[in-house]
Amino acid sequence: MLAFLGGTGPEGLGLAARFALAGYEVVIGSRSEERAREAADKVRKLVPNAKVRGDGNEAAARKGDIVFICVPFEGHKALLESLRGELKSKLVIDVAVPLAFEKGKGACAVPVPEGSAAEQAQALLPRARVIGAFHNLSAKELQAVGHPIPCDVLVCGDDEESKKQVMAMAQQMAGIRAVDAGRLSSARYVENITVMLLSINRIYKAQAGIKIVGI
Repeated sequence: MLAFLGGTGPEGLGLAARFALAGYEVVIGSRSEERAREAADKVRKLVPNAKVRGDGNEAAARKGDIVFICVPFEGHKALLESLRGELKSKLVIDVAVPLAFEKGKGACAVPVPEGSAAEQAQALLPRARVIGAFHNLSAKELQAVGHPIPCDVLVCGDDEESKKQVMAMAQQMAGIRAVDAGRLSSARYVENITVMLLSINRIYKAQAGIKIVGI
């Protein structure tokens, strides 16, 4: 089962819908069980045959074999600290992006002492296998489940087998190609690309993604 903590937000909801479409059993986690159940209902509307449920973050983390961290960065550290026991030995896919929004200027990157959100997760969960991935996909595109997403997903991690597993999962989404982006320390650059894409989308009123050429 895949658990999406913070799965009530647009990105987590879109990822949950895409993986439900691929046939995975999904649990959406939230601080509010009611909001989690509402999000599960939204996934069912997008994917009528979805195997999806909503639950509190702690229960969702406990149930998930693979756990996605989709919360806004301001809640990232507190969430992981509160769920160390549930996440200690699991495969954790960190989708969080350290960013803030400045009025009239849009998104800007937020510095992280550990280097990136994914590296912060690994520091807080030393026994978990943390992979950074899925940062650069548009939430709107993810939720348009009837259409392929012609983008690359950059996957960073220090555990090679876990990285291969996540890359194989990513390529179950129509249109997606997974690209090995190296060690977990590379996640800081991938996360920052999201900030750039938000700026591009704001300027061009678009839903831009990325493609790596030459490979």
